[in-house]
Amino acid sequence: MGRASDAQKAERLNHARDLLRRFGLPAAVARLARQFAISPRQAYRYLQHAQHLTQPVPVREAKVAFTVKLSRSMIHRVRLYAAATGSSLSEVVSRALLALLRRGRGRG
Repeated sequence: MGRASDAQKAERLNHARDLLRRFGLPAAVARLARQFAISPRQAYRYLQHAQHLTQPVPVREAKVAFTVKLSRSMIHRVRLYAAATGSSLSEVVSRALLALLRRGRGRG
């Protein structure tokens, strides 16, 4: 079985946090392992992490690849901006698209 996605990890941590509040650690390990089809050892790790949470972990939408064609100069500018701000290319493009979409339809 592959690694859990960030969304799956957040869901499991939030559930582990809830189980810890309702049950003791041994019962929470068994329930978490059974509900998510993971090993008791992995369930215990989620529960250990959940013990330190002060609030639920936000569940973010999974990301998928989206291919677009851009000019070489645009790609170069985006890479330079990402490097200068310490951001990933995905973060830069996502922020730019969100800013554009928030502006609305514009004219016409």
